[in-house]
Amino acid sequence: MRYPTFYLTSLLFSLHSAHGLAATLHVGSGQTYSTPCKAFAVARAGDTIDIQAGTYNGDVCAVRPDNLIIRGVGGRPKIVAAGKSALDKATWVIQGDNITVDNVDMSGSRVPDKNGAAFRLEGSNFTLRNSFIHDNENGILSGVNTSSTVTLEHNEFSNNGYGDGYSHNLYIGKIKKLVFRFNYSHDANVGHGLKSRALLNVIAYNRFSSARSDEPGADRGRPSYEIDIPSAGSTYIIGNVIMQPSRNNNPALIAYGEEGARNAGHDLYVVNNTFLNEDTARATYIMIGSKVSRPALIQNNLFAGPGAVTNQDEAIRETNFQSLSPGFVDQQAYDLVPLPNPMIIDAGSAPATPSSGISLTPEAMYTHPASGGARPVDSAIDIGAYEAPR
Repeated sequence: MRYPTFYLTSLLFSLHSAHGLAATLHVGSGQTYSTPCKAFAVARAGDTIDIQAGTYNGDVCAVRPDNLIIRGVGGRPKIVAAGKSALDKATWVIQGDNITVDNVDMSGSRVPDKNGAAFRLEGSNFTLRNSFIHDNENGILSGVNTSSTVTLEHNEFSNNGYGDGYSHNLYIGKIKKLVFRFNYSHDANVGHGLKSRALLNVIAYNRFSSARSDEPGADRGRPSYEIDIPSAGSTYIIGNVIMQPSRNNNPALIAYGEEGARNAGHDLYVVNNTFLNEDTARATYIMIGSKVSRPALIQNNLFAGPGAVTNQDEAIRETNFQSLSPGFVDQQAYDLVPLPNPMIIDAGSAPATPSSGISLTPEAMYTHPASGGARPVDSAIDIGAYEAPR
């Protein structure tokens, strides 16, 4: 039997993936491909692209094949937009599904509409790990895709934003799920440390902070919200360090549902975080929009500095502690492990598991930079993002 050409081509591509025949494409000086985009152009679904450490100026393109693994090897390669963009959108426009990027440095994205991103996400399901995303108009920008999960872990996001308040360290559109863990987001240029319209947000064991006025780089970033969830959505904020510098563009640290709460889920869980407000004149730690229909659960959090915990009168508050100066190992050096204090040590309460089945009990602690480890619990849980050493 003779088969049409298109059938044979499809069969070969299926066999290529199904039988582990995916290739590894090598990028760099003296390698098969001189730039990542040249490798992307010939890659097939399931391939791995290894990018040797080095600087790749103006290497902008769309990434179209599915199931790619893109990784820096021998160090972290630097992808610098250098005045160029793909499709007037980004350095790399991710159009394929199930793409994983590991260990890259992305900077310099600028486009005419002031929304230039290191990554513009147009496919479904994207993972970024161990990377440094900085000095772009947006670090990551995605649109509406309610079939997509975005997983971001062990990354640093810094100094992204055009400076107009509409672009951010990262801006996730209306997707199915965002998992954001063990990241360090800081010094957004007027915008937010994290903005997400996802239907489900799991934001755990990260550090959100920016340089103090007397530290290097303080003049480059002046952040607004540290975390902004403007459309509501089921949101779990667990075990984070959330710090607001005195130089900021908004007195709230977390904003939830303030743009209308259009997502179906209105359940917000803020559990075992350490908040530090260094603006001595103003703060609302957790600002909740008037259209949010359910009370937030605010439990086991440590609030250091002045300000209102929340503007939502009906919010459920359990075993939190607030003090102008609760005492940390080294606050100036950002070591926010608490000193011995009976109002903090063993003073937390066990969170109930919500109907979603997602546990509210912290299992890890952020370690700097962009990492983490297991959270030990000897008896009752401590208040805040860290267990104090016994």
